[in-house]
Amino acid sequence: MKQNYPFQIVLSNSRVEPTQQLEFFAILNLGIAQSLSSGILSATEAIQRFYHADNCLYVRKHLKNNLANAIMSHGVQLPDLFDCLPAEEAQREFFHELERIRSLCLKLLEKGRCLSVVNRDRIELGRHKGLIEKCV
Repeated sequence: MKQNYPFQIVLSNSRVEPTQQLEFFAILNLGIAQSLSSGILSATEAIQRFYHADNCLYVRKHLKNNLANAIMSHGVQLPDLFDCLPAEEAQREFFHELERIRSLCLKLLEKGRCLSVVNRDRIELGRHKGLIEKCV
């Protein structure tokens, strides 16, 4: 008989280029937030599959980014809302936390885009500088 094991995302196993890790992390979290919001994934399942200790530690030690760390902190807290608050208030706070996660992900993506533009412009400037030096 075939057993189903829960699918678990372990960030340390990903084969994403280091320069793209934060972007990958943000996009992955946006998908998880959408799955939580639509009810496809429960808060408890999100902990088991993604917001677990291994990934929290990986984010803290390897990504070393305050926004990414905050995203993980908000994700870890989701099931606790239903344990300590009345149902209606827990549901309201749950959606508030999901919006907070989305907002942090978008900030992370925007920050990455800005850095990409700056790096691209530096490369272009470097190319032109080389041409200018050759002409002078």
